[in-house]
Amino acid sequence: MLKRYLPVLTWLPHYNVRLLGADLLAGLIVTIMVIPQSLAYALLAGLPAVVGLYASLLPAVLYALLGTSRTLAIGPVAIIALMTGAALSNVATPGSDAYLQAALVLSLLSGAMLVAMGLLRLGFFANFLSHPVIAGFLSSSAVLIAISQTAHLAGISASGYNALDLLTSLASQLHRLHWPTLAMGLGTLLFLVVSRRYATRLLTRLGLAASTAGLVARSGPVLAVVATTLLSWQLGLAERGVAVVGAIPAGLPPLTLPSMDLTLWSALLIPALLISVVGFVESISMAQMLAAKRRQRISPNQELVGLGGANLAAAFTAGMPVTGGLSRTVINDEAGAQTPLAGLFAALGIGLVTLLFTPLLHHLPIATLAATITVAILTLVDIPLIRQTWRYSRSDFSAMAVTILLTLVEGVEAGIISGVLLSIGLFLYRTSRPHSAVVGRIPDTEHFRSTQRHEVETLSSVAFLRIDESLYFANARYLEDTVLRMVARQPGLDHVVLICSAVNLIDASALESLDAINERLREAEVTLHLAEVKGPVMDRLKRSDFLDDLTGRVFLSTYAAWQALKPSPADDADSEEPGLAQ
Repeated sequence: MLKRYLPVLTWLPHYNVRLLGADLLAGLIVTIMVIPQSLAYALLAGLPAVVGLYASLLPAVLYALLGTSRTLAIGPVAIIALMTGAALSNVATPGSDAYLQAALVLSLLSGAMLVAMGLLRLGFFANFLSHPVIAGFLSSSAVLIAISQTAHLAGISASGYNALDLLTSLASQLHRLHWPTLAMGLGTLLFLVVSRRYATRLLTRLGLAASTAGLVARSGPVLAVVATTLLSWQLGLAERGVAVVGAIPAGLPPLTLPSMDLTLWSALLIPALLISVVGFVESISMAQMLAAKRRQRISPNQELVGLGGANLAAAFTAGMPVTGGLSRTVINDEAGAQTPLAGLFAALGIGLVTLLFTPLLHHLPIATLAATITVAILTLVDIPLIRQTWRYSRSDFSAMAVTILLTLVEGVEAGIISGVLLSIGLFLYRTSRPHSAVVGRIPDTEHFRSTQRHEVETLSSVAFLRIDESLYFANARYLEDTVLRMVARQPGLDHVVLICSAVNLIDASALESLDAINERLREAEVTLHLAEVKGPVMDRLKRSDFLDDLTGRVFLSTYAAWQALKPSPADDADSEEPGLAQ
């Protein structure tokens, strides 16, 4: 039981020097790589840059103790930072003490929700976010973030958390364009794009191993930070109007106590829930992919507890909402991390930087961080998936399109809520009209296929109807109408066989509809039979009176029903010949 809630106990007893060396190296690499990201994502959320460092410390330690992924790296991420900024801007002014306090409350609420969901084993709720909705949300959020960073690249200010407000604000500030900042921002952006696209290939040609070349190529943001910080310092760019990070408080994060203002809690309740769910989906997707590659196991419910613990830690150490980051996790994995101790070592490294080296970041241009965010976030715009969804399913594409449109026009909360509601609505609509097919026997076999698609044998007195959906309250009446219409079109029917091979559930409403079908067919002197009923479904039917009232039988297979119900040899002339598909 203890290992269930403290996964660290499953791997720590087997720890050895070899694992220690691999984790130390991975921790060092992650420390160097994610410092620019941590600073940038805090600024994206409207918080001081140092908050990003604080949020990368104790939260990572808590996750190392409570999480089940060996490689997931915890900290601020772009999407959660954007959602955080959007939520906080509705309750406080950016830069104010109230804004910082609201960030702590948001972390606390998110952490508490995640832990509660984990303990109640509610991880399945994340499944309500369909993949097209998530893809649409990530793509549109990436566009929003890129637009918001344009202001920092150009040295102007912009406000808003939807595309219209941001673009309007940018347009009104264009006359204040700061050319040195723009040159710095575009130069850094160009360097990062080129290094991301071509550096690995070039380094491989120079003789580096592919894995090493990939890590070096990903160090582009670090090189950009070092080079532009030195340039800014040597040229005195801050005195020339180039915005820099400025003074970052040295030392470890202070212990903080989130506000107990219930009005603030109420205002942040829904945003905290959305941040929790989106963060969990992003994190668990990455964790499961890497665990499958390593043949390891992830517990989604324990991951909720681990992520919740990380957010609670952020709330009490001046942090911000965190989750498993895509880019930092990839870096951690490719750097050779073997256990969650790699994350702990990275936290120690970031803590050392926060304690001793923050003065070195004073001259870091904000434009450099904006370029870092822009290059990283635009990889989330998944044009191929949008195109594929359009070709494959118009209904799924409609959910994706609505999510994209409302995220851009109204903001992240409206986009994700509308996408979830539309996905659920489309699911209910599709399952409320379950596909069914009248089937016949493929000659000289025991297989049955649709009369509309295959050349099959049918019986004039028996109709075989295959139901391709579980039966529940939303589709029970539709099945009833389908069966009665079929009987009305075939006045010579004596038997109806419902093939239940795809039925995994029959709820109370559907059971009432089956009773009604059975009674209506009895009145029409037609016998109702079932075939291929699954064990769990049959177990539930046996607990009702339906089987006692059923006019016909329950057959083990459709072929058994065919054999039992086909006309006797004297009536063979009445059976229909095989027909071609229409």
